[in-house]
Amino acid sequence: MAGVSTSSQFSMSSQTPTTTRVVAAVEQQALEILTVSRDAVLSGGWWYPLQGIFYFASHASLYRSIFPVILKTLGAALAITVAMFTFTYLPQVAFCALFSGPLAFATAALLVLGEAYAVIMFVSKAFFLGRAQDQLFNAVFRQQGVNLIYVEPKGKSRGFVQSVLKGASKPLSRFSREGLLRYVVSLPLNMVPMVGTVLFLLYNGTKAGPTFHSRYFQAKGMTPAARQAFVDKRKGAYTAFGATTLGLNLVPVFGPIFLLTSTVGAALWACELEKKEKEREASSSGKRPALVERASTVSVERAQVSE
Repeated sequence: MAGVSTSSQFSMSSQTPTTTRVVAAVEQQALEILTVSRDAVLSGGWWYPLQGIFYFASHASLYRSIFPVILKTLGAALAITVAMFTFTYLPQVAFCALFSGPLAFATAALLVLGEAYAVIMFVSKAFFLGRAQDQLFNAVFRQQGVNLIYVEPKGKSRGFVQSVLKGASKPLSRFSREGLLRYVVSLPLNMVPMVGTVLFLLYNGTKAGPTFHSRYFQAKGMTPAARQAFVDKRKGAYTAFGATTLGLNLVPVFGPIFLLTSTVGAALWACELEKKEKEREASSSGKRPALVERASTVSVERAQVSE
């Protein structure tokens, strides 16, 4: 008996450090989620996707320029959504009944919408939305009167709009594969009623939010380290932006259109950030913001003339 007691105590003592580390890690993750969630709500980053909807709807020049893309995207989204519900909804209801009980119908609907979204985004990004997002982002910058200098790796500068129109940068394709994998892996979270869906949106929103500013980061000539520092400083806002955008994208059929309006919202946010930066530069140099804006415009014109 003494030998058994000794071995039992030895086993418990050997597992204690591991258990402690696991508990500590879980507590740290839970605290981080709570902190980010609080910052996300208070940051106001959730407002920009909604602002993008109003701005897009009130500026006819934006949606007229990409109207054919909108029609193609809606057609593809409708076909994919109908097919997914026709062939996958009932089997997933039966599966979700094991976990969600009477809420299985709603849970399965969320899963099917999530899966349809993944397929729609893959198809739309590959064939329709990439160039349209670029056009919208650039158009908002022009309408807001914000000028940027796009710095190429070789040190050659040109106007932001001009460089974009020449297709010098790639939009969000670099992030889409990683984001899609992250999205698919986390889909089962939706089987947990209510709480699971919130965690799903926050989890994916943390990574998805910053991708909407990838063009802005590139235009600013930010290094990867500078981008990460910029995002970390506004982690709550980017999480709120990404979670809100993802929630809008899950709307049946019209989800991809909200991706376009969220791009508009991201551009409006970037314009605000740029204007605030110019104001800080003006206050530190003693110049008025208008003079700084004029100097930026002259720099753009000189860069274009030098080409």
